[in-house]
Amino acid sequence: MDFGDNFDQQDVDPAAEFLAREQNALAGLEDDLNPPPAQPKTEPDNGTLESSESFEMINNIESHEQTNVNAKPPMEEPEKIKKWREDQKKRLEEKDREEEKKKEELKQQAKKELEDWYKQHEESITKTKSSNRNAEKNFVAESTEIEPGTEWERIAKLCDFNPKASKTSRDVSRMRSIILQLKQNPVTIKRE
Repeated sequence: MDFGDNFDQQDVDPAAEFLAREQNALAGLEDDLNPPPAQPKTEPDNGTLESSESFEMINNIESHEQTNVNAKPPMEEPEKIKKWREDQKKRLEEKDREEEKKKEELKQQAKKELEDWYKQHEESITKTKSSNRNAEKNFVAESTEIEPGTEWERIAKLCDFNPKASKTSRDVSRMRSIILQLKQNPVTIKRE
């Protein structure tokens, strides 16, 4: 019974067949791409090449590269691509100019803001200095008037008795209450 199958033929590898066809088709191109192999030396190799041989190899490679470059004429760009490149170059130049303008504006604005900040800072320092001088004059004027029994009143003036202090500070309510008690009922010290 013959079903049209021919099992007596040897198995043919399609990949090997394809490679063989391509190798035959491309056989002449190998010589164009690869430089000719260097001639084997008849002298024993002591690790150095003679200078004339190495220059010959370099010259062969360079001349081979030049022939490959000269073999293909350079392709000219289509007109649309040339036009696009020119337009793109103009757009980029315009963007660069705009960017420089914006940079300059930002620099001017930053310079003005910095000058304003320095003015404000200088004014606040001047105000703080004058208020500190006035407070110092008042403190010195009051410190010369030390009377017995007024020590706790002076201490109470220096303390902040605001019960709503910041949450990060310690609880000083007990100290505050003691200072207020001593202010109202000062302790007299007997001197002997």
